[in-house]
Amino acid sequence: MGTDREGRAAGGGVRSGRAKTGGADTDRGGVGRAARTAVLLGCGLALLTACGAMPVSGDVKAVDASQAGDAQVQVYAVPPREGALPSEVIDGFLESMTSDDPDFRTTRKYLTKEAARAWLPSRRTTVLEKAPNRTGPSLQDSESRSTETTYTLTGRRVAEVDAQSSYRPTVPTDYAQTLHLVREKGADGKEEWRIGAVPDGLVLGQSDFTRLYRSVNTYYFTTGTAGAGGGPTLVADPVYVRNRTDPVTRMDTTAQAIRTLLDGPTEWLRPVAATRFPTGTALRKGVTALAPDDQDVLTVPLDAKAAKIGRGVCRMMAAQVLFTLRDLTSARVDQVDLESTGGTLCSLASDEAQEYAPGDGSGGPDSQYFVDDQGLVERIAGGTAGSGDPEPVAGPLGDGAVKLGTVGVARDESRAAGVSADGARLYVASVEEDSELGVPLVKSAAAAPEDRLSAPSWDDRGDLWVADRDPAGPRLLRLVGGTGKPREVRVAGLHGERVEALRTAADGVRIALLLEKDGRTTLQIGRIERTGSGEDEVVSVRDLRQAAPQLTEVTAMSWSGRSRLVVVGKEEGGVQQVRYVEADGSTSSSGVLPGVNQVQTIAAADDELLPLMADTEDDGIVKLSPGDNWQTVLKEGASLVYPG
Repeated sequence: MGTDREGRAAGGGVRSGRAKTGGADTDRGGVGRAARTAVLLGCGLALLTACGAMPVSGDVKAVDASQAGDAQVQVYAVPPREGALPSEVIDGFLESMTSDDPDFRTTRKYLTKEAARAWLPSRRTTVLEKAPNRTGPSLQDSESRSTETTYTLTGRRVAEVDAQSSYRPTVPTDYAQTLHLVREKGADGKEEWRIGAVPDGLVLGQSDFTRLYRSVNTYYFTTGTAGAGGGPTLVADPVYVRNRTDPVTRMDTTAQAIRTLLDGPTEWLRPVAATRFPTGTALRKGVTALAPDDQDVLTVPLDAKAAKIGRGVCRMMAAQVLFTLRDLTSARVDQVDLESTGGTLCSLASDEAQEYAPGDGSGGPDSQYFVDDQGLVERIAGGTAGSGDPEPVAGPLGDGAVKLGTVGVARDESRAAGVSADGARLYVASVEEDSELGVPLVKSAAAAPEDRLSAPSWDDRGDLWVADRDPAGPRLLRLVGGTGKPREVRVAGLHGERVEALRTAADGVRIALLLEKDGRTTLQIGRIERTGSGEDEVVSVRDLRQAAPQLTEVTAMSWSGRSRLVVVGKEEGGVQQVRYVEADGSTSSSGVLPGVNQVQTIAAADDELLPLMADTEDDGIVKLSPGDNWQTVLKEGASLVYPG
């Protein structure tokens, strides 16, 4: 209930809680607040603070989190003081979990001997909106005379990270966990309060989770039907690793990322992706740090499981490592050498790895396309960063043969799919040469335009996707090669929702869906699974995962780069915002983009250096270049898209 806490330092004295961040003192709650031990790396500042706290009556206590998201602040664990009360033991245990305590040895001192041996902190991480509250007995004489007591941790759960380091966001829900404390004799024969049983894993507030962990894309090869390039492509699989040394493995961030890569795809991605590393391959025993040498070459020592692999497979393994490290290490990595027993297995340079590059659309200029106020498809040529003069595309979609409302352009930019202005019919035609407008490939029988066809999207195989939103029978449809008969795609896990909008990812295995039910629209990411081939191929969307669940209303989205989306939506009672969402559904405060009013649609390219484009109600089509503010491109026009 917001009452103050008294902090005791390791020596027993009371210290006020301050953490110095970014060169300025930030009061951690003033006199009476529990302090924490923190150090600002690079500045050599260490402040000793308490883990234990003396409670007062009224006993709802929040264990203060660190400054939000500051990865430079390091917290040191402090063991329980002699004679600590149960409430102090609970507080100390929770605060110690937010530290970099090696193997959580100090953290385990708050547990009974049996509980300390059994506890597995790396099993999972529960992420709460804020640091957990604890509720329990008020400070009374009976508390000190009893032999056991119980406290409850409460909060609002927003995500969980599993043993594979895979992040799973959830709609904020109530969290409650009971901790039972008993008296246990120590080595000196004195009885001390200790936690007798604790669930495996860590419980962290969002700010501490952001400070301690970072998102990393590990890369695996797609399985099943080949992509447009004729072979398997790399797909990003986001995971979370510790920002600094992992307390359990003692590995630095790079070694953690490679260790996680070697473990194989996460459970969610595994049905459509696989590693080229032999099953069970691990880093050589004792390897806890990896860094490139002065020639920008990173050597990765593997155990004997990799000793007999062939050169071709080895190069694919090295490509997985190179792309995993590309966004992770501050130091440049130009080459990866894989070693095992017997010496070097293979080497792969960055330029050689491009043959295995993740799906990135056509690899062409990524022009921008939109529907003008006459219903014609126009193009702003690629390479102009949205600043070129628009011109109608060739063919019937650009000459007025039909008035269009939305458009989707194939990734090779040779064809486009247009939905008529009334939303009832879908056409496909060349945008490179003149031709006749063919018959509509899809028709919707819905009475109202808003219940008819969605904007179309093309996948990496050249197939066309569109949703018919007819309330009498909503369907997600796929047209093989953009010309075939529409085939319904089953979306597993729907319970009355209908697909309002969709975008397929460049990797060919993920699809983003806006699902509407009871007037509320949410963003879900599904896995595209394919069985069979040719005419017998069956495609389905499975294992939907809600992305950005804190947004109670999502109105527009687009894939941006290899593993994230740009999303337009609102939080409960908030205003419209534009933000990035990772492919695993995680978000961060740094992902919020400059505000822009009344966005109708938004478009991003596979190349993240190209500007974001948005269609707004009042300002027309606007763009946001990296490091810049929104600028108006065209006053008229709608349904702006990049290829895909």
